[in-house]
Amino acid sequence: MVKPIEIAKKLGISTSALRHYESWGIVPKAERKTNGYRVYTEEHVAYFECIRAMNSGFGMKLIRDIMPMLQKKQVIDALWKVNAIQAQLNKDKQKAEKALAILEQDSFDEMMSPQQSKQWYTIGEAAELIDVVPSTLRHWEQEDLIEPERDRTSGYRMYTKNDLRKLLVIRTLQKAVYSLEVVREILGEMDKHNLEEAIKITRESLVYLDYLVKEQLKGMAYLYRLCQIVEEK
Repeated sequence: MVKPIEIAKKLGISTSALRHYESWGIVPKAERKTNGYRVYTEEHVAYFECIRAMNSGFGMKLIRDIMPMLQKKQVIDALWKVNAIQAQLNKDKQKAEKALAILEQDSFDEMMSPQQSKQWYTIGEAAELIDVVPSTLRHWEQEDLIEPERDRTSGYRMYTKNDLRKLLVIRTLQKAVYSLEVVREILGEMDKHNLEEAIKITRESLVYLDYLVKEQLKGMAYLYRLCQIVEEK
């Protein structure tokens, strides 16, 4: 049996954080002494350690999804959820590399097939090329990050290749947790044909993705240990 204060000191968090995790249902319910104090087991310690280790690489949303699954011994289902996040990180890296290549070449044509290269793109075509849903492009427009032209007859949005390049940069910078103010500043420099800052920050975003993949590996090590404990119960 392990006291809450011992776990809190080991992980560098407060005992109230441990109680929050328990109230969220992401660790098993703790036993209580006759005086009402919680007493945790080594299994609880494994849960707490896994949560802390996975947070920086995967985020709390995934943790809150998979920890209740592990308590139900749905280990494989939980692992596939984790795998989906890892696969998305790989896609994010590919998109960031593509954005950097486009910025460094100052051309979108070389990155596209002949079938994809055209003067105007609909919102559906633009979203597919950037690998986001159309509602994301509408949201970025509401945030004044992008302002596509409109067809005079139908009112439909019309995206140019320069718009697509901006969309790739927006997608890359937001994945790297840059503020909207920073993104707007970079897009403003792009409008002035000054790509140096955009290239610099896009490279930094790739460094951040490299950091995330390491953090995910660390989190996976703790998750593997927790899965072993769960399956051996």
